[in-house]
Amino acid sequence: MNGLLRKLAQHAERRLPALTRLRQPEPLPIELDRRRIYIVPSAFGIAFSVLLMVMLVGALNYANNAALLLTCMLGAACASSMLLAFRALDGLRLRDIRAGHATAGEPLELTLSFFASRPREAVRLDCADETHAFPVDGVTELKVYLPTVWRGWQELPRLRIWSTWPLGLFRAWSWLHPQQSVLVWPRPEVGGPPPFLPADAQERLRPQPGEELAALRDYRRGDAPRHIAWKASARHHDLLVKDFDRPEPRETWLLDWDALRSFDSETRIARLARWLGEAEAQGRRYSLKLPSGSITAGCGPTHYARCMSALALLP
Repeated sequence: MNGLLRKLAQHAERRLPALTRLRQPEPLPIELDRRRIYIVPSAFGIAFSVLLMVMLVGALNYANNAALLLTCMLGAACASSMLLAFRALDGLRLRDIRAGHATAGEPLELTLSFFASRPREAVRLDCADETHAFPVDGVTELKVYLPTVWRGWQELPRLRIWSTWPLGLFRAWSWLHPQQSVLVWPRPEVGGPPPFLPADAQERLRPQPGEELAALRDYRRGDAPRHIAWKASARHHDLLVKDFDRPEPRETWLLDWDALRSFDSETRIARLARWLGEAEAQGRRYSLKLPSGSITAGCGPTHYARCMSALALLP
């Protein structure tokens, strides 16, 4: 029965201009009003209506006032259910949509912000073949996940919002088609060689004395007098010298688009994306040179997001 109703709704949507006029994207915020909310009886509502007709015919045929009163009360409850289903969506507003970050092939998290001046119960949203049920009271945020396939800008699909509250006799629904796109990052390659380092990289990476005291050792000729631990040496026969740790510096990775000339564009993008992820995971500084421009050396989530977004926007 649900499949038949869905097919009928799709057929009506193709044939009736009133249902297809909301296919075009529209800017936020989007507010639902009586002109864009549609109501149809559910399968349970149709069966309940048939039952009411049978009860009405029986009550009139046998002149049973109690049965007639019960039928009228149930009919009034049915009509009230239709009104409440409409009011569950009337005045509901989609204020904002915030998108997270995801690489191609991963689901992208969307945070939808809804607003209602009065509480709404059992509101449902269909997105990417998934249904999310949530109440709305004031400002309410709902997290949904959008499947991705390719890198670059991806438009948001139409979202169906509906409700069968309170009795499930009627289904009220409307469409939300935000005029907004989300940026999908490129998918990194699975494995490969590390980035190319300059010829003088090892010379520049020679360890330098640190600032943290590691231990005390015996004095050796050539040690600077300022490193002598005079107080500790006063308690020993020999001079003791402060030995500082020598942290191994990490080189700055220079990720250059032109260094991968033997590959096609998508392979270059996938390899640069992998190098960006490895550099960020190892806490290294890295810069990125692309045909569209260069990004200076840096590190951290903000720098990583900037570099990945630049890769995603390449033609």
